[in-house]
Amino acid sequence: MAANKIFVAGHRGLVGSALVRRLQAGGHDNLITRTRAELDLLDQKAVHDFMAAERPDYIFMAAARVGGILANNTRRADFIYENIAIATHIVHAAYAAGLRRMLFLGSSCIYPRDCPQPMREDHLLTGPLEQTNEPYAVAKIAGIKLCEAYNDQHGTAFCSAMPTNLYGPNDNFDLESSHVLPALMRKIDAAKKENQREVVIWGTGTPRREFLHVDDLADGCVFLMEQGVEDGIYNIGVGEDVTIRELAEVIADVVGFDGEFVFDTSKPDGTPRKLLDVGRMKKLGWSAKTSLRDGIAGTYDWYRENY
Repeated sequence: MAANKIFVAGHRGLVGSALVRRLQAGGHDNLITRTRAELDLLDQKAVHDFMAAERPDYIFMAAARVGGILANNTRRADFIYENIAIATHIVHAAYAAGLRRMLFLGSSCIYPRDCPQPMREDHLLTGPLEQTNEPYAVAKIAGIKLCEAYNDQHGTAFCSAMPTNLYGPNDNFDLESSHVLPALMRKIDAAKKENQREVVIWGTGTPRREFLHVDDLADGCVFLMEQGVEDGIYNIGVGEDVTIRELAEVIADVVGFDGEFVFDTSKPDGTPRKLLDVGRMKKLGWSAKTSLRDGIAGTYDWYRENY
């Protein structure tokens, strides 16, 4: 079931901007967006007033405080407070305004650190979380549980999507706060330009990660909306993973860097492996389309044009 009036919260971010592109390409032209200056999602009254006035038919909840392992580990209070506040304000304001349909965007870091692989939706809350990003994960779990509780008590149709590691246009390439793929792309590109023979990479290079192009995520999210999915958690990924070393090698090939990688084992690896079980989405009839190399090549083109 498609929606007429759609609010994309966080439309300038990696996920939100991809959702806007995908919705517009699919003929959804009645989109509502607000910058942070226009609507502060940390302001409860402002969010309630906005929902009551605009009354969107569907909400994509893509707004979040996000970052890589360094940002997560050093700004722990920001990550838990802001993400819980945003989720609480939007979910309750939507319900209070009589709005029924929403997709909450979470993250694969909600699953236990030593989760069986691949990670299924029912593995949630079956073990301790990865310590380096626990505040962010707890906030995202709270958002999922908010959606479930409002569905149970108030009959809303709020579902949740859990993407794996994302990359693509509008990613964050700041080395202090970015995720691993854009950070490696920036480092490797700089090494090539400066004729350096080495690139230093955090950790051992052995952790395995799954990478999904953000346009594929957006396609999966719009698919859930158009299928009329009304509750539950849905992993969205590719179902395959690579080591950090293998990722660096693909980026180096795309960039044209032929130097060496040096692994700084004094830095943390994070979770040993994060691979999603994407069976629920496949059963509905959806799967990702973009190969890792093609996605990295397109992202590198965007990076060169914008940085």
